[in-house]
Amino acid sequence: MSKDITKELMEAVLSYDKDVLANVVRKKLEMGMSALDVINALTFVLRDIGKKFEDGEIFLAELVSVGEIVKQVTSEILEPELKRAGGKRKTLGKVVIGTVHGDIHDIGKNIVASMLFAAGFEVYDLGADVPVEKFIEEARKHNADVIAASALLTTTMPVQKELSEAIRKAGLNVKYIVGGAPVTPEWAKEIGAAYAPDAVSAVEVVKKILGVKE
Repeated sequence: MSKDITKELMEAVLSYDKDVLANVVRKKLEMGMSALDVINALTFVLRDIGKKFEDGEIFLAELVSVGEIVKQVTSEILEPELKRAGGKRKTLGKVVIGTVHGDIHDIGKNIVASMLFAAGFEVYDLGADVPVEKFIEEARKHNADVIAASALLTTTMPVQKELSEAIRKAGLNVKYIVGGAPVTPEWAKEIGAAYAPDAVSAVEVVKKILGVKE
């Protein structure tokens, strides 16, 4: 990976400005760099930024912002270009994530989704109030490695259990992780799921259950 390319992308990403990053990405494409190479360079940059966060060099809000602008530029510019070229980006794994049915809280889930994307995962964010059937449908559609379900209300926690049972009935070969304010390690164990206590640890938990080593 060229140091000049990663340095320029790093500066653009750390501007926390989508337009700045988009301009740099378009320039790289116009210069003949493939969309796949740009995506791989951005993945390298994001992993480096993730380490900066772990080392306390940047804050959570900045990490989330980085994940959001990179996700937008990737989906709006790079992925359409990649499809035209018939390529596919390398990721650490595919994660389908959402807040369970009956629960409209999504701030924590949004942070987890952004951080997973920033760490190098392919993330399919289903939003909030997601029916069990939708989780199963999207996991099968995208051949997901992980289903992540958030519940922020004690009244919607049982839906996490319903989803666990639906995953088994569907015969999906996926890992299941749950989180949310009222969720406990004991509850996760009871329903046969991995547990992430907060957004920061969610990435490490997903890496661990998938056996990802970097």
